[in-house]
Amino acid sequence: MNNRILVTLPLAAVLAFPALAQTSSSSTQDQSNPPAASQSTDANATGKQPLQAPAREGFWGRVNPFARKNYVKRQTDPIRDRVNELDDLTAANGKAIKDTDARAQSGIRLASDKANEADQHAVDAGNKATMAQQTAQTATNRIQTVETVVGNIDQYKASNQTEIRFRPGQTVLSKNAKDALDEMATTVKGQRGYIIEVQGFSSGKGQTAISNSQKMAESVVRYMVLNHEIPVYRIYLVGMGNAPVAGTEENGKTKHISGGRVEVSLLKNDLEQLSSNSSAPTTSADQQQQPK
Repeated sequence: MNNRILVTLPLAAVLAFPALAQTSSSSTQDQSNPPAASQSTDANATGKQPLQAPAREGFWGRVNPFARKNYVKRQTDPIRDRVNELDDLTAANGKAIKDTDARAQSGIRLASDKANEADQHAVDAGNKATMAQQTAQTATNRIQTVETVVGNIDQYKASNQTEIRFRPGQTVLSKNAKDALDEMATTVKGQRGYIIEVQGFSSGKGQTAISNSQKMAESVVRYMVLNHEIPVYRIYLVGMGNAPVAGTEENGKTKHISGGRVEVSLLKNDLEQLSSNSSAPTTSADQQQQPK
């Protein structure tokens, strides 16, 4: 019996010693490390307290092989949780960055579209200003043309002239005379701003010469009115009789004609020019301004 007691007491002392050592080691560690709860949690991204240093297992933890698995589990679980939280936080930050980038790209595209639209409006405004300037210049040119025409409306200039010859005592038009009148009438067909001056000259003296020259001039007017439908109000007729012909003086003496002669002169003013400018083809600027 005494032998059993002697064997049991040393064995109990051996078993109690590691537990005592572990308890003292834990108390020493608690005294040396201040509580983690007093530290600020604002410095962590997850808002949690930092991980604590691993606790010392003491002699029994180092000696007992069956305690190592739980020890490792206790040490790795907080790390794994923090890693998972860090992954979640990284994913959330990545999503936020993508959303921000998408919004930024959308804003950039919208600003670019607005800028392109503003550029197009500016180009359209420039084109309209150019067309307006061209239209104003065209109107100015037309106004100046009208003013010139109105100022010279009674200024007729000789455009064409022909001479019709008659045999003495005859008033009938020859074929050559008709051809000359046809050519002149063709040039004025459908035009405006012209008059035809018909002057008859006849040999003889006094009233007889005037009457003969009047009849020859009337035959010319009659042919042009009936055959070419020239308005009578555009024809001015006068019988000059045996009046001296201008530019036929010889040795200071005036030369009178022999036989009969009619001078037909075509006179024009600027009214036809104004009409042609008014009916000119529409410019490209005018065509673009016309409503479709």
